[in-house]
Amino acid sequence: MIPASYESPRLLGEYLLLHYGSGTDLRHPSLPLPDDLTSTPFPVRCIRELLDPSLLSSDATAFEAGCAVGASAFELARSCHTVMAGDFSHSFITAANRLAAEGMHDAVLTVEGESVRPFTARVPAEIDRSRVRFAVQDAMALPHGLGPYDVVLAANLICRLPEPETFLGRLPSLVKPGGQLLLTTPFTWLEEFTPKEHWIGGRVEGPSSEEELTRRLSSTFRLHRRIDLPFLIREHGRKYQLGIALGTSWIRTA
Repeated sequence: MIPASYESPRLLGEYLLLHYGSGTDLRHPSLPLPDDLTSTPFPVRCIRELLDPSLLSSDATAFEAGCAVGASAFELARSCHTVMAGDFSHSFITAANRLAAEGMHDAVLTVEGESVRPFTARVPAEIDRSRVRFAVQDAMALPHGLGPYDVVLAANLICRLPEPETFLGRLPSLVKPGGQLLLTTPFTWLEEFTPKEHWIGGRVEGPSSEEELTRRLSSTFRLHRRIDLPFLIREHGRKYQLGIALGTSWIRTA
């Protein structure tokens, strides 16, 4: 079951900012980090760094699991004719559908304590929002007959699933032969999300999470790109979460 925090207005504001905020919106003036970390939103950077548009046809299709409030799905629509995206959070999908319909969504960001300020998330005007469809969806129980797609994306999802191996086992049927699988994850294993027996690596004297992920994918996918992708989540005006996701893209081979 999804934690109640994933349906809260506060977390919705944090994710709208992560997905659509500018550097000015996101960063405190004294934040000791390079500007390029926040000048382009993390979900947009995931697509720009990992997707290889040269491998796509004009009628390419894409699917995103764990899309949150949708910025990656909209970015995929620059290169893919149709994009289907799902998330377990009703709050996130309601916001994503509003962004698809209206191109914008108002939210509030915490300054400190109960003090808030307004923020408006906007989809870039040049993106054809009609190419994207959002639905409430459980990545652990995806509908039968889904796909296959030219592109499948799961951004910072794997270490938030109760049984990530179930999702990984479904990927070969979701990606067309020659298609692209895009994954990002900081491998933040927490038992509140994933029981320890289902962690992919990260145990004492065992393989690393990256090694274990590679082992599980390499029978049907070939590694195409690998990059570290830092991301910043603003909790309030003076408190942030800094993470570094491993970004990989894979080509379906078998």
